[in-house]
Amino acid sequence: MDPDALAQLHPVYGVIFLFKYPTDVPYTSADKPLEGSFDHEAAVNLWFANQTIQNACGTQALLSVLMNKHNKDGPEGPEAGYIDVGDALRDFREFTESLPSEFRGEALSNSELIRDVHNSFAKSSPFADETQRTSGDSEDVYHFVAYTPIGGTLYEMDGLQPAPISHGACSQEQFPAKVMDVLQRRINRYDATEIRFNLLAMVRDMRIRAKDFGDAEMLEREEKKRRDWQFENALRRHNFVGFAGEVLKGVVSHKLKNGGEEAYKKWVDDATTKMKQRSEQKKMGGAGEDVEMGG
Repeated sequence: MDPDALAQLHPVYGVIFLFKYPTDVPYTSADKPLEGSFDHEAAVNLWFANQTIQNACGTQALLSVLMNKHNKDGPEGPEAGYIDVGDALRDFREFTESLPSEFRGEALSNSELIRDVHNSFAKSSPFADETQRTSGDSEDVYHFVAYTPIGGTLYEMDGLQPAPISHGACSQEQFPAKVMDVLQRRINRYDATEIRFNLLAMVRDMRIRAKDFGDAEMLEREEKKRRDWQFENALRRHNFVGFAGEVLKGVVSHKLKNGGEEAYKKWVDDATTKMKQRSEQKKMGGAGEDVEMGG
């Protein structure tokens, strides 16, 4: 939340704010937002899409910034006002820019490219948690919105709202301080104990900066980050149920081969006894035993 820290990442194309969706007060209003003002004209002139599909607010927030950075001669300057999004997204923007905002949202869900990229970051869920459906407790819901300077104005791009929200005049140099003021006021509307927020900055690829500065160490760090991200994403999406089943079968086969059925039965009985002991201690408020991880 430090404007100077954000300014050091220049050029900053925008920020994406994650917060807990409020359920105790109305979130949307057709008349006036809680802060700022609806700019219905901007909903036509800028690339703004209403969110029509669930669980896509993060992707939509990213696109709300990317699709509006195509003006090399805007007040933001050529560095912060222009991003080469490539032919596919450029064609998509040109195809949808004449559509109403609600139809742009539908076009997002119908874009095979955007859908495939979005789903490539979805985690694997081999089991459905039935307790979530029967417990009666409502799950916390979180939402992403984007803030970006466009044409000399600070806009909040939220697909659940009827139009972009203007937060007043804002140059690229003023953006770090002005957006932090807006976000701080927004956070202050929550209880002081609420800390579940996240803020992401959309900046130019840091590898480009490393190359411009001739910083080989920084370049290697950035390359390593991307290798780690790729591995983590593959790990998150992988379904380990089959792997776990094969390991279990291998362990059982090893026990039977080396100790016979008696050793196998004793192994199972010992494990069952320990599990019952831990369960009883848990009910009584005890700490229970430490679980040993053997090789």
